[in-house]
Amino acid sequence: MNYNNSRKIVFLPLVLGIALALGIFIGRLLPSDQVSSQHSNIRSRNDKLNGILNIIESNYVDSVNRNELVETAIPAILKKLDPHSIYLPAKDLARSNEPLQGNFEGIGISFNLLTDTILIIGTIPGGPSEKLGLLPGDKIIYVNDSLVAGKHIGDEKVMGMLKGPRGTVVKIKVLRNGRKELLPFEITRDKIPIYSVDVDYMVNDHIGYIKINTFAMTTFDEFIKGSWDDQSHS
Repeated sequence: MNYNNSRKIVFLPLVLGIALALGIFIGRLLPSDQVSSQHSNIRSRNDKLNGILNIIESNYVDSVNRNELVETAIPAILKKLDPHSIYLPAKDLARSNEPLQGNFEGIGISFNLLTDTILIIGTIPGGPSEKLGLLPGDKIIYVNDSLVAGKHIGDEKVMGMLKGPRGTVVKIKVLRNGRKELLPFEITRDKIPIYSVDVDYMVNDHIGYIKINTFAMTTFDEFIKGSWDDQSHS
C-alpha cells in the first residue's frame, strides 16, 4: 500500500472531526439575538396576548371563558386591516359556504322576521315547502308545537329549527291571509338546490347573454347543462 495514501486515510476522519468541532464553537460565539431574532419577536408578541389572557383568567373578579375572549378579540384585530379580511368561526363556516356549494338541506323557504313573526318570502321551486303548498305571505306561528311568534327569536334560531338533515321531519303551523284557522304542515326536509344562473340566451350569432345572481361551485355546470330557469332563487 502506498504510504501517502495510508496517511490520508488515517488523518481524513481526524480533519473532518476538527472542522465540525470548530464550526460548533464558532456558532456558539455568534449573538443569539441575531440568529433567532425573528422567532423571538413572534414569541414575544404571542406571549403578550397570552399574558393578558392569563392575567384576566387569574385576577378578573368573575370567571371567564378564554375561548370566547379569543373569538371576540380576533374580529376586533381584523378591523384594523382592509374590509375584506374577516374571521369566520367554525360554527358559521358551513352556512357561509352554502351559497358557494349550491345546495343545503332544509325545507326550502326564504323568510324574514316581520313584527317578530316568521314571514315566508318565497319557496324554492322543487323544494318540499313548495310541493306541500306553502305560499309567500304565510306566517309561521308554531314549529314542532312550540310557539315562535312574538318570542323575539333571531334568524339563527329560526334556521336552526327549520334546517336539518335530509329525511328528517319538522311540523309547522302557519297563518294565511283570509284563513281564520292555522294550517298545519308536516315537512320532510330535503336537499335544496340553489341555482346561480338565472337565464342565458344568444342575442345574435356573436353575442350571448348570461345572468348570474351569484358565483357558486355549481355555476359552470348549470351553464353547461342548462339546468336553470328564468326565475331568481334565494
